[in-house]
Amino acid sequence: MKKDFIFSSESVTDGHPDKLCDQISDAIVDHFLEQDKFARIIAECAVSTSILFIAARFSSDAAVDIPYVARKVIAGVGYDQHGFDARTCSVLTSLQDLPVDELCCFDEYSLSEQEIESLPSKNQVTVFGFACNQTPALMPLPIYLAHKISKRLSLARHSKMLSYLAPDAKTDIGVQFRDRMPHRIHSITITAGQVEPHLPPIEKLRADIREMVIDPVFSDEPVKPDRNTEIFINPEGPYSPGGPTAHSGLTGRKTGIDTYGEYSRHSGAALSGKDPLRIDRIGAYAARYAAKNVVAAGLAEECEVQLSYSIPRSRPVSIQVETFGTGKISDDALAKMIEQNFEFRLAGIIRQFDLRNLPSRTKGGFYRKLAVYGQMGRIEMDTPWERIDSADRLREVSGIRNLGPGLLSGTQPVTQPAD
Repeated sequence: MKKDFIFSSESVTDGHPDKLCDQISDAIVDHFLEQDKFARIIAECAVSTSILFIAARFSSDAAVDIPYVARKVIAGVGYDQHGFDARTCSVLTSLQDLPVDELCCFDEYSLSEQEIESLPSKNQVTVFGFACNQTPALMPLPIYLAHKISKRLSLARHSKMLSYLAPDAKTDIGVQFRDRMPHRIHSITITAGQVEPHLPPIEKLRADIREMVIDPVFSDEPVKPDRNTEIFINPEGPYSPGGPTAHSGLTGRKTGIDTYGEYSRHSGAALSGKDPLRIDRIGAYAARYAAKNVVAAGLAEECEVQLSYSIPRSRPVSIQVETFGTGKISDDALAKMIEQNFEFRLAGIIRQFDLRNLPSRTKGGFYRKLAVYGQMGRIEMDTPWERIDSADRLREVSGIRNLGPGLLSGTQPVTQPAD
């Protein structure tokens, strides 16, 4: 296991074509669940110059104007330009009814334990959850910073601080690790779309992004850029305007960005565009919840939880834990502890996280907001799988004394200052 290395992770803004598709797909999921919490819906999108294609399969009596939902998302992101415009782009749909499945029409809050046990996962998938003590969100620092810069870029555009920015941008942060902890910022790369190709001049754009984006992002970070940090802003020159006129987009093509920035393993299955009855989506949330509480309890500095599901079973057929040599007890013992103390059954996860009701209680849509800037580590949204309310119990059942305060006392992750 490497202890000294450089690792980089990428994020993108809400105007990236792949993320545009994710947001549209999840906005459709939100609209169905707002009207019918028992709706089944799978929505996938593809986008290119002047055209959006939506394939949706659903079983519900909800009345959802799918093209209207899509145009509203596109307009909200800021696409109102020649080449791709929310008002004039073509929206093609392929809609299909899903067969009625009585096993899906259940009220999770009225089920007995025996009934929860009898409901199968209905999908075959292996999902992963990960947590580490590199950041307050217990996320790897590279993806944490990449998302933070992407959000700041989007804020600068939407607030008109940098009105010349186009919706499409991407960021990449390289972090140098020593003894598996962040030591310094190795590199920062930003490619930001411009509404006009040479406005402002490239040197002004670079200076503006340093002042309005990079400096504010790192103002409260323990590990900051130093004099040797390589900073590249539009290194290939003007990028105009980006978006669907420059490259196509698909739902579910940014699973690394949605999860841990490739620092940990993740499932190849898309997260966006699926209702909560899909274990390949909500199983990933349950695995993250378990891993995060292990780290928050002080039982490991890094924890990866693997859950393998089979179609006819309610529980995972396999639960594996990897702590990369940082665990206070063996990985096998942790796996047994997790199996005994966490809910990994389909109906149980839906009930514990209240996944069918979140869209109707969240202004602007719950799942749509998850579709950009990561589905893990979203502590600002108070997503249920980011809570550490099981950490006390884990510390107690572990039987280990003198674990230290972990993160329960508000202690921040330890990072080493840059040279």
